[in-house]
Amino acid sequence: MKKLLYILTASALLFTSCEDFLDTKNLTKKDTSNYPETVGDAEQMLTAIYSNLNYAAGSPQTSYFYAAELASDDRFGGGGENDKLMQSLDLLMNNGSSMLESFWSTRYQGIFRANMALETLDNCQGWESDAQKNQFKGEAHFLRALYYFEMASFYGEVPLVVATAPVNLPKATADEIYAQIAFDLKNAIEMMPSTPYTSVESGHATKWAAEALMARVYLFYTGFYGKAELPVAGGGSIAKAQVVTWVEDCIANSGHKLVADYRNLLPYTNKYTVEDYAFTKGKSLKWVEDDGGINPESLFAIKFSNFPSWSTSIGYSNQYALHFGLRGGQSYANTYPFGQGWGAGPVSPVLWNDWKAAEPTDMRREASIINLPVELPNYAKGGWVDFVQETDFWCKKNVPVTAKNADGSYASSYSVLMYGTDENFQLDNTMDITLIRLADVYLMHSELTGTNTYMNKVRQRAGLADVAYSLTALQNERRWELAFEGVRWNDIRRWGIAGDLLQNQIGQPCYFKGVAETTKAFGGGYKARYEATKGFFPIPDNQISLSQGVLVQNAGWGTPAAEYTGWK
Repeated sequence: MKKLLYILTASALLFTSCEDFLDTKNLTKKDTSNYPETVGDAEQMLTAIYSNLNYAAGSPQTSYFYAAELASDDRFGGGGENDKLMQSLDLLMNNGSSMLESFWSTRYQGIFRANMALETLDNCQGWESDAQKNQFKGEAHFLRALYYFEMASFYGEVPLVVATAPVNLPKATADEIYAQIAFDLKNAIEMMPSTPYTSVESGHATKWAAEALMARVYLFYTGFYGKAELPVAGGGSIAKAQVVTWVEDCIANSGHKLVADYRNLLPYTNKYTVEDYAFTKGKSLKWVEDDGGINPESLFAIKFSNFPSWSTSIGYSNQYALHFGLRGGQSYANTYPFGQGWGAGPVSPVLWNDWKAAEPTDMRREASIINLPVELPNYAKGGWVDFVQETDFWCKKNVPVTAKNADGSYASSYSVLMYGTDENFQLDNTMDITLIRLADVYLMHSELTGTNTYMNKVRQRAGLADVAYSLTALQNERRWELAFEGVRWNDIRRWGIAGDLLQNQIGQPCYFKGVAETTKAFGGGYKARYEATKGFFPIPDNQISLSQGVLVQNAGWGTPAAEYTGWK
């Protein structure tokens, strides 16, 4: 994934139009008469599909991961008074008729690129082996499945485009979309080799990532839609037993393993910060990504460059961390070791309190959440005097992490010291965003089989006693272990408990411009908005217009109750 810097060339090649006479090979530019021809061309095509992950990162507010975090019951929207999109995502309300259009366009661009690759990779010459070609095809299938799963999770029913020929399509049914996702993942599993993940370039999809994503898709589809099996495009279906077999294959043969200490997953244990942070000092901790290290627990992640710039693309830096950083331009001494950003995603007090009541000795709670009055007593509320939905709790995952220079001054990011990244708090966040990790696979195995073996392996790492399997125990374990990793939103939706949990966000202590108040209901309340929309966001109005009415808006949108105009 560090070869992202040539993506602009690769993507441009994909969109060059054909000549009118397609039987003539163009000698002056790339088009479908002469591209792709070589393995190098194939590499460019594949890298262009991957770059779609980072294009969304360049504008993370409209991505699925970002929306899933703010929409879940464990975080509020936050941001400033003018950051109404953040609050809208939390409240399931509208902020502009096409507030999510860039993600729609970005993901369909990625899907087009995957379609192009799958239609043309067989044209390439010079493959080292059939295994190499199948790995490339498998990755394209995986990415198309991932992009459609995000689209289906975000918007519900969307047009199903599986070819490059232009066509104005209506929404496909959920069954049709998930059948295509299953088809792609099954192909990815069967095409990619059964070799340890270390045999594949870091940042690229593997058979193991496809097996894990298949389990996630199966659990959501069967849970949310009340189905017993997952359909497959072209015929047939996938039953739970097959999914379990794939998950067990991933666990046994992928080479992935749990990191010994949970805290080593988090950037504040980097070598420049770990001994200056009271929470980690003297505990022999070491971040898995130190000096470009590969996280052995990560099955699939969004990778970022250590040398982003405004002139290249903001998406090459971790913009999620910037958005989720503490809001306000105060001294780093007040927030150390955490950096600052735009203030999206204040943590709901409900999560802290539920966690403390259920597992008072769980080290993951303080590893994952800042209790601001206790841990950062000098932190000043009200960032830039406009902070909305601020709470006393903040996320420690996917946020900026600072470091101290030799003279005791503060660097805005550890990456400035570790890699020589230019110091700019808007660009120097470089840590991965892990989308799937082995602990999640362990917990999915327990849920699929109704057994406690792998759930307790996750608990044992946290220093907790074993428990018997129950759905409640499994739900709690997923909430604690995977907090702030983009999975909670779909979990509570597929379990059928989203409405009531979201309603618990009303009446919670928070701050508006630094002044204490409580969270309140908008649009009839969280539960009402969820019941109206089922958690699906609006299809951008521009896309409906461009379709000339072929697309229709999702339920629950386009009404006065759906419109958010501001906190006050």
